[in-house]
Amino acid sequence: MAVSFTESVKPHLALLPTDYNDAADFLLGTAWKLGRADNLRKATGKCSDRAMPWDFWLIFLLLGVVIPWRGRARLRRLLAKPPLGTLEKLVLYASTIAFQWIALAAVAWRALGRGLTPAELGLEHQRTGEIIVAGLVGAAALGSFQWFNLRRLGRMAGPTPDRMRKLAERILPTKTVELLPYCALAVTAGVCEEFLYRGFAMAALQRTAVPVWLVVILTAALFGLAHAYQGRSGIMATGLMGILFGLARLVFGSLAPMMLWHAGVDIVAGIAGPRFLLSTGECA
Repeated sequence: MAVSFTESVKPHLALLPTDYNDAADFLLGTAWKLGRADNLRKATGKCSDRAMPWDFWLIFLLLGVVIPWRGRARLRRLLAKPPLGTLEKLVLYASTIAFQWIALAAVAWRALGRGLTPAELGLEHQRTGEIIVAGLVGAAALGSFQWFNLRRLGRMAGPTPDRMRKLAERILPTKTVELLPYCALAVTAGVCEEFLYRGFAMAALQRTAVPVWLVVILTAALFGLAHAYQGRSGIMATGLMGILFGLARLVFGSLAPMMLWHAGVDIVAGIAGPRFLLSTGECA
């Protein structure tokens, strides 16, 4: 399922790395052909070789160290407890939604205050029709991968499937009353996490002398670390998904498609996870 919770326990049951290889290769080739690999740098026509401001360093420290550490710590506490009740899940969803929007507002404030433009942050686009189609088609495709992957995991035994079952039992919606708030969380994660990693982080690094290919890799690594609570396989899978999303960011010049993809994957996880991973799941 795709800042998992950025704060801690985002219910993101990641696709296996092999699910993304072909899509990543396609996007990389498309980006090269379109000549847009440096479109973030060209958005304003300003010099990109700038020193990183101190507050940007603090934000990267938060993304690369504080969030992964806190996520693992909170997950350990959750796993040590019995499965959450409905009220506890709703409180968890609400607190995570609030945290992510506060984080987005704070980072956007500093980014705009330091001169990053909406275009550099991926908040402007001109090809509206193309963006909408790409967002919907991509969300359907990645959501389908997620569905079949979770169904496969549900039939498997071993440490990874067992870990996913424990995660699903504690944080995914198992009752109808939990599903709508969870979907609000999934949309929040799609918007806020994409802004943090593919919006701010890519734009901030692009303003320095970091090559564009390294920007994609570094931001994907940060995205993977945010899912450290899922274990090594979760870090690798979401890191590869981060590369896919980073390449798409370069191709489309907008965060909108990736926001739809991210939210779509998470919503599917909230529906398919209980169905395939939990024998007591009530969601069809």
